[in-house]
Amino acid sequence: MNADLLVPVVRETPLVRCNPVAKLAAGAVLAIAVVLSIDVVSAAVMLGLVILMLPLTGLDLAVLVKRLWFLPLAALMAGWGTALLSQKTGTVIVDAGPLLLTSDSLTMGAAVALRALALALPAVMLIATIDPTDLADSLIQHLRLPATFVLAALAAARLVTLFIAEWQTLAQARRARGVAGGNVFARIGGFFQTSFALLVQAIRRGTRLAMAMEGRGFGAQNRTWARVSTFHPRDGALVAGAIIAAAVTIGAAVAAGTWNFIFTIGS
Repeated sequence: MNADLLVPVVRETPLVRCNPVAKLAAGAVLAIAVVLSIDVVSAAVMLGLVILMLPLTGLDLAVLVKRLWFLPLAALMAGWGTALLSQKTGTVIVDAGPLLLTSDSLTMGAAVALRALALALPAVMLIATIDPTDLADSLIQHLRLPATFVLAALAAARLVTLFIAEWQTLAQARRARGVAGGNVFARIGGFFQTSFALLVQAIRRGTRLAMAMEGRGFGAQNRTWARVSTFHPRDGALVAGAIIAAAVTIGAAVAAGTWNFIFTIGS
């Protein structure tokens, strides 16, 4: 199972076949480059580079736009709130009663909005292109994380699609019995009733799954692996590309004179 619930992968690309640990490392490098400074240039450059990388992910771009339309809206709202609440320095752009916007406040708002998108898109790319099973194997074999914890998390991730299907089944059953719909309060009550039924099923299924995993030796300390997680040259190329993108982002902000190191803000 991959993250088809988010954005489906329509073709296999070298980036899709990269090791999950390499993808996480590349994502961390990109995120650090964006987080270190709050300025328009670094956020815009990183966002542009990430958008250029989208065809390399093998994702269905039409579905990406359709399902994640709220990301630009959320980023815009974050930027608008920042523009309203940040210090009103610079040239006054809008002065209408309680609404006061200046060049510096608008710049800060734009930086926050672009920064949010530059952080969200790589995260979506990572989640959508990493198979949970491959991720679990890689985390245990390369990062030496506790196998019991990782395998339990993998089992929980595997149940997500099942719970979604069960939610749809419960909703269809309520409609078939004629107890769905109604006014707002009836819909809210129906939501909580369906949620409680799903919770009961989840507890029962989780208990059975835990007993089955324990019976099959998933709690053993020493174990062998049917799938060996390995690194390939493409993994190094991915991390190197992320480092180059981070360097270009930081270099562009420094060259433009907009680099605003986050730990020096307000000092």
